[in-house]
Amino acid sequence: MVGDGPGRDASGGGSGCESVTASSYRPCSAAAHRVSALDSAIVSHPSLGLPPHNLTAGSPDAAARIRTNAPRLAARALTVSIQADPTIRDRYDEAGQRHLLHAAELLAERVALAVASGDTSPATEYAEWTTIVYRRKAIPMDDLIALCEGLRAALPSTLAPGELPAANAALDAAIAVYRWHRRLAGDARKRNRLLQLLYKGA
Repeated sequence: MVGDGPGRDASGGGSGCESVTASSYRPCSAAAHRVSALDSAIVSHPSLGLPPHNLTAGSPDAAARIRTNAPRLAARALTVSIQADPTIRDRYDEAGQRHLLHAAELLAERVALAVASGDTSPATEYAEWTTIVYRRKAIPMDDLIALCEGLRAALPSTLAPGELPAANAALDAAIAVYRWHRRLAGDARKRNRLLQLLYKGA
């Protein structure tokens, strides 16, 4: 049984859209449709009805500096990653390293969004979205974690000490996602051959 909705008055008359059942459908009037239509401009995800990120709730000035310096921060992040794991230089050709550089720049943009809004979800969402793409391209999650740590090392050149905790929290959120996906089958990281033999023997 369909209960009374906002389109029915107290007397049971339908002033707006009529009830929709499995056997009948009556279109709404144009006026009622205009009232009930979802304005996607005011929500971050029209399907879910989530509110947009408030880009002034956090540190918008710090976020602006991250965006302005994103290319330099990305370059520094890749350098730090290679210093921590020299095999990156051997495992990626010039095109592959450019791809990592671009990935670091996109990550910096998501960190900026998280810093501006005071919410780590932009970094979490980015990590979730990109994990599938990187797995298809056989990029290990460890390399993405290394980029995050490289960006963490680069950010003090752009942010004040008091602005770093928000950026670090965003990076921690992204790293948590990459670490979770790292443990799943199909990750491209180099496996320990001895452990693989032990698992096969078991």
